Amino acid sequence: MAAARLPPGALTLRQFLRRQQVLQLYRKILRAIREVPAEQDRRYLKDWAREEFKRNKDATEEDAIRMMITQGNMQLQELQRTLKLAKS
Repeated sequence: MAAARLPPGALTLRQFLRRQQVLQLYRKILRAIREVPAEQDRRYLKDWAREEFKRNKDATEEDAIRMMITQGNMQLQELQRTLKLAKS
């Protein structure tokens, strides 16, 4: 009943929460990239992240989005591990 009052194109609660997860992941990736010492590598990684998120922005299938979030988190962890090793 309440959903009938929503404007067309409004996100459902599940879509809203998924969107928040994606935005949080994007911010975490960008923060991790700031720690990369070489300017050229930082620029490359930033462009790569931006393109990946742009390429997948129209994804709507729940399973596919969940899988992409999982892959993104794994790549973020790998980047963080690599940066940690480089510092030591």
